[in-house]
Amino acid sequence: MSDLVGQYFDAAISHLQRVRAEEAGNIERAAELLADALAGGQRVFTYGAGHSSLAAQDVVYRAGGLVPVNLLDVPGMAGVTVRPAPLASALERVSGLATTTLDHTPARAGDLLFVISLSGRQVMPVELAAHARSRGIRVIGLTSLAYPAEVSSQHPSGTYLKDHCDVVLDNKIAVGDGELTHPGAATTFGPVSTIVTSALMQAVVASAVGRLADRGIEPPLFRSGNVDGGTEWNAKVMADNAERIFYTF
Repeated sequence: MSDLVGQYFDAAISHLQRVRAEEAGNIERAAELLADALAGGQRVFTYGAGHSSLAAQDVVYRAGGLVPVNLLDVPGMAGVTVRPAPLASALERVSGLATTTLDHTPARAGDLLFVISLSGRQVMPVELAAHARSRGIRVIGLTSLAYPAEVSSQHPSGTYLKDHCDVVLDNKIAVGDGELTHPGAATTFGPVSTIVTSALMQAVVASAVGRLADRGIEPPLFRSGNVDGGTEWNAKVMADNAERIFYTF
């Protein structure tokens, strides 16, 4: 194994250990909001632009995941799914897109929204979080608090995602999102933001599942469709939660 491979794994493990230790309280606060939303029959949504969409997708419609969690999908925002890819970055800077998108979803007061943005500086995540809260939707933000200290906000208000959340989960990623260097490379590389942010999302889900079970509420969980009976199980839990899921016809 090359030295860079070892450095990459060390960086990922170090970040996970730091987040586990320093964000434990915020993870539990986020899990309490998620458990309360599920217990109360509310809807849950996740949003992320660019590669932040990967962590948002990771908790939607998957084995071991909670059934009533929906991806807030804004066309073109995932970046690598559109041509040209830079269009996604441009769309993230368009004022009004966030409010229009949210107003055309089934989200309502009392629901819960996860907004994921590494920098938390762009117009879309800032406006989405702010508009959601104005409508009575609780917001959990996943971001890096290193960015507001070093980069300017792109929103006219000068605020960041962190300023419009009920709970903020800090993934501790340094500005630039690269953990490795090489004398022959002009910039840093080896990002761990997807690993760490996805781990934060899954940790919140895990704690929420435990909280529901402790309350005597059976957590609405998917089984793997690749085990016997999994497809039938999933069809039943989706039917049981049909009023809270929006990824089926």
